[in-house]
Amino acid sequence: MQSERVMISGLIGLAATVAFSAPAAAYTGLQVGPSGKTYASADMQCALNPVTGMAPMVHAGLYNPKKTSRATVSLNGGAVAAVSFLSPDTVVWLAGGVNTVVVALDRRTADTYAFDAGSRNLCIPDTTGNSMSGDLEYAASGKSYATVTPGCAWNPLAGRAQPYVNLFDNGDYLLNVSINNVALTQLSKYRKSTPVFLAPGLNVLSAANAAVSTDYYVRDGGPGTCTLP
Repeated sequence: MQSERVMISGLIGLAATVAFSAPAAAYTGLQVGPSGKTYASADMQCALNPVTGMAPMVHAGLYNPKKTSRATVSLNGGAVAAVSFLSPDTVVWLAGGVNTVVVALDRRTADTYAFDAGSRNLCIPDTTGNSMSGDLEYAASGKSYATVTPGCAWNPLAGRAQPYVNLFDNGDYLLNVSINNVALTQLSKYRKSTPVFLAPGLNVLSAANAAVSTDYYVRDGGPGTCTLP
């Protein structure tokens, strides 16, 4: 694939919330622990991990902290972060399976929250219905296709060379293109393709034909940088 300087509108960013089952929340969006002094997200979210790409995560920390409040947040027995009045919460990236998040105020007071992230990365869609032809992957809907092997191009918005793939409209459909749940551009009979720069780790590309269908592609952006030839 030929490297080129490509202009692109939109940067890769955090993803939108995906609903999962969780323990009863004290109020919408949060669950407060038995101590009444800590909290965790009511639901897992899909977000862009700076190393691994799209992955499930939650927030956890102090609930209505006082100036003297302190706690340690851990995941599956390993420390994640210390939280305080000035920095009351932290992001906790979840592993596969059942995860135990603990917010410990001291040796005697600790609230525990459980999240089941499943046996596979729930933030990565199932694309087994797509088909391959050479270096192209066609969506099950037949409305779009994308290159498989990333090229390398200069991303002027990021100010560095990044891996990218091209996404194509396979007809005269109006497709809303997103990368990691961040809107990027539209494809139609007037614009048949677009380059999509990849962040580090696993990236989710989507092409939505209104509410009729959504095509998904998963691409590994590696370290998120590349070397121009």
